[in-house]
Amino acid sequence: MQENIKKISVLGCGRWGSCIAWYLDKIGYEVFSCGLPDAPEFVRLYHERKNDYLAYPDSIKMTSNLAEAINHGEIIIIAISAQYLRSYMKDISQHSLKNKTIVLCMKGIEEATGLRLSEVVSSFVNEDETPVAVWVGPGHPQDYIKNIPNCMVIDSNNDVIKKRLVRQFNSELIRFYLGTDLIGSEIGAAAKNVVGLAAGMLDGLNYSSLKGALMARGTAEIARLISAIGGNWKSAYGLCHLGDYEATLFSPWSHNRRYGEELIKGNKFEKLAEGVSTAKALIKLGTKYDVELPIAEAVCTVLFENANPEETLSRLFLRSVKDEF
Repeated sequence: MQENIKKISVLGCGRWGSCIAWYLDKIGYEVFSCGLPDAPEFVRLYHERKNDYLAYPDSIKMTSNLAEAINHGEIIIIAISAQYLRSYMKDISQHSLKNKTIVLCMKGIEEATGLRLSEVVSSFVNEDETPVAVWVGPGHPQDYIKNIPNCMVIDSNNDVIKKRLVRQFNSELIRFYLGTDLIGSEIGAAAKNVVGLAAGMLDGLNYSSLKGALMARGTAEIARLISAIGGNWKSAYGLCHLGDYEATLFSPWSHNRRYGEELIKGNKFEKLAEGVSTAKALIKLGTKYDVELPIAEAVCTVLFENANPEETLSRLFLRSVKDEF
């Protein structure tokens, strides 16, 4: 990747994909925003140049032609639902990706395999020719468009690539930190959505005061998992996980928190909540690496086994003092 990269394609036009396209255009890149031709979010952006979160300036080009987008971008940013990444990569990999960099701006674990998203992409590309990085951390489009700053992380197995991306994408609006643990960055970022579901359930039960205990236990739980997989347990206490709790466990804009709250209230939440599939994937990883994940297990029993939410979540906080972590 050259230092003077200017052309970027963002694949995905949802809440986060559109925000990334808007941000990269704002800091001076030539941006192609690509979506599926029949996807409602793409159709609205294409015809109205806006969605519920932001408006596209004229400088952002839009296309539903995947080949056109890939040919344009020296950096290919993917921001779609995590569970569709594998099928999307089958289409993407039909085009030449040599000397391009793929950046995943999405948080999840593949439910069927328990693989991290960078592992899914790496099964389709040669990382010596097509480096893979992740862009994770806290933030909401509703804040960014108001010029409210935040901090995020870029991580990769390729030290040169991640340093260049941090340097090139940095601005006063988003301060990027250099990730040093790809396993921890990905697992932490994905798992915070599951903790977000639990937080929303507590809100729905009017037990919001227990979020402090949830935060303490959640971070320790994910730190154990990261360590067992081979990452640095301290990553759970960084921006990828604990640092993202404010945006996920408390914000009214958090889809995962809202999903959990509306579930308890008997309402259906229609927007994407990645934590639902990630909860199942975490259980798979916990079994594989022999790590107890009581929060993920509680969330799964409520979501998929019709367990009583109040009884299930209350049991999480009735453990003895000696078992705090």
